[in-house]
Amino acid sequence: MAVTINILTLFPEMFDIFNHSIIGRAINKDIINIKTFNIRNYTLDKHRKVDDYPYGGGAGMVMAVQPVADAIKAVNSEGKGKVIFLGPRGKTFNQEMAKSLSKEDNLIFLCGHYEGIDERIYKYVDMEISLGDFVLTGGEMACIPIVDCICRLIPGVLSSSESFTEESFYNGLLEYPQYTRPEVFQGEKVPEVLISGHHENIRKWRRYKSLMITKEKRNDLFLKLDLSKEDKLLINKDNK
Repeated sequence: MAVTINILTLFPEMFDIFNHSIIGRAINKDIINIKTFNIRNYTLDKHRKVDDYPYGGGAGMVMAVQPVADAIKAVNSEGKGKVIFLGPRGKTFNQEMAKSLSKEDNLIFLCGHYEGIDERIYKYVDMEISLGDFVLTGGEMACIPIVDCICRLIPGVLSSSESFTEESFYNGLLEYPQYTRPEVFQGEKVPEVLISGHHENIRKWRRYKSLMITKEKRNDLFLKLDLSKEDKLLINKDNK
């Protein structure tokens, strides 16, 4: 059965991007099902308004509780799913979170807009996720990379040649350097170990490079690693 990802949004057309490339193939194979719901279709306002001025005054508009609550209820009636709001109070999204969410059969993403949502909407939300400490024009801009990341981890979405297990962040490390033909370009040669055919040496070289690149570029990630005995030996040995 396909994993269903429901997206509640004011701009469903923004998610046409998922009809292409790897995610598009997975949709065509019925591995995942991405459905969008226009929140405006659930408002009781005759002008299809979904926002209003905030009580107490202030700049901007706030998403109203009625259309959002009714949209969530309508989607949940089709199959109970975890409701995720993309907002600033949430935990910052990372690969571990993506792994956990990729095991769900049904997810509902709520894309906020304007100055935020009516506080009473939160009782319908199971989880809040933030993409980072910066401001976007709407939740759609955060939803796209989050859904893409989750979908890549669903079994069958990636082929064996597109395996995610060696990619950056999957195991807490940045990815090792990659090379392809030609072997020599403008005097710069591919490292000898990669053309040696010695698989164990290649594995150790790649692990070493991942460790060193992570330490240099993202020391915050490196400090969280539980280094194995082999890792410590590789770090302490000139394995370039």
